[in-house]
Amino acid sequence: QAPCVKHAAAMRLSFRRLMGIPEQLAQVQEKVHAAAASRASSLKLSEPLVPRLVAVSKTKPVEDLKAAYDAGHRHFGENYVQELIEKSPLMPADVQWHFIGHLQSNKVGMLVKGCPGLSCLETIDSEKLARSLDKAWRSAYPEKALGVMVQVNSSGEETKNGVEPAEVANLCKVIATECEGLRLVGLMTIGAPDYSGCRTEDFETLKKCREEAAACCGLEIESLELSMGMSADYENAIREGSTSVRVGSSIFGARHYPAKA
Repeated sequence: QAPCVKHAAAMRLSFRRLMGIPEQLAQVQEKVHAAAASRASSLKLSEPLVPRLVAVSKTKPVEDLKAAYDAGHRHFGENYVQELIEKSPLMPADVQWHFIGHLQSNKVGMLVKGCPGLSCLETIDSEKLARSLDKAWRSAYPEKALGVMVQVNSSGEETKNGVEPAEVANLCKVIATECEGLRLVGLMTIGAPDYSGCRTEDFETLKKCREEAAACCGLEIESLELSMGMSADYENAIREGSTSVRVGSSIFGARHYPAKA
């Protein structure tokens, strides 16, 4: 009987978790709209520009993603190639997948073939990776371009991936002019945390990089997105001009990583 009792308890916990996801998602969406309204008011805009909310679902079971999907959400972010290609075929075809983890060149083919619904790869951090991805994507899906963002190491931390700010514009130009299978959609950063989330100076660095990239590529500044802000700081990031935020634990709860052997 003990195993049955444990199983029933686990089922109740799982049910409560799944029931909580739509509510937590709605709370985050409400805060996103409020922060966008605050920015619009400070800039005297006629209406707020509401950023995209990418629900970061790494380490979470597909059931959790389906709970958010059933609540109307479509943009999901994953950090690991293996996890994304396992989840992708189990979710509806209209899911917009964002890859937001570090991508090694030797995993490009696996990601491209395993996730035809990939909407945006937010972590281009070298010309080598851009060209490798471009070649693989054109080979697999010649009829459509893949949206990509250049990841910027705005904080200068050695532990962070991303391009140095001074190199961003040139990499953006390579993507925009030489990678026919890729569509440059913006810049992304993680930034260095302070007591309230990401430092404001990291947001400022990303905005400056966008200006330089737009000028280098002959694009309108506003045509390039800014993916900045996570669970701890997405409201502040939106007030600073983010057009896409990546929120995980505030929607799905704390992550549980498997113990290393």
